[in-house]
Amino acid sequence: MCNIIPGILEKDWESIETKIIQVKDFSKTIHIDIVDGKFAENKTFLDPKPFAKYTKDHLFELHMMVEEPVNYLKPFADAGFKRFLGHVEKMSDQAEFVAQGQILGEVGLAIDGQTTVDAIKVNLEDIDAILIMTIKAGISGQELIEEYLKKIEMFKKRFIEENVLRLPVLEVDGGINERTISLAKDKGALRFVSTSYLFKDSPHEQFKKLMSLGRRG
Repeated sequence: MCNIIPGILEKDWESIETKIIQVKDFSKTIHIDIVDGKFAENKTFLDPKPFAKYTKDHLFELHMMVEEPVNYLKPFADAGFKRFLGHVEKMSDQAEFVAQGQILGEVGLAIDGQTTVDAIKVNLEDIDAILIMTIKAGISGQELIEEYLKKIEMFKKRFIEENVLRLPVLEVDGGINERTISLAKDKGALRFVSTSYLFKDSPHEQFKKLMSLGRRG
């Protein structure tokens, strides 16, 4: 089933809260991006505490574009986050991240645009999701790079080769809009994070457009 998830990447709490309020009445899941200024040049708001005001009523997923994302798991779990997506590029121990994430909620691994599918080293049955970036991670507003969508098919092939019985959900993030959602869906993605496109106009109307396109076929 198609799942559209509003994505929020902001430098201050006021901007984050404004967007949460805009989407909380129609989206059950909210995707929060954090960037530490080391993974990418950009840096976002990193304090988990204010989110606790909203996490009881929604599933908040944390997309960690940071060094050693394992260090962010418990603080954000304590604030009510239930799904954790950590980038492998700045992760020294994938197995440890997955093990700690499993204790706290759903756990997934993320790969940046140029990172290959074999960068994920853990047993795929141990993770709930794989987040495939279709841009260079860290900055919102970029255009989707179609070449990166090939990794969806590569993961599906890997699932077969490794006889994966419990399949992680394939989620895409970066440049998702009215045109590109169909490209990602046709490759086999099931979750779609939309950030700049969804908030450029009426978020609810943009959300409904993406939902309609995602359900086709």
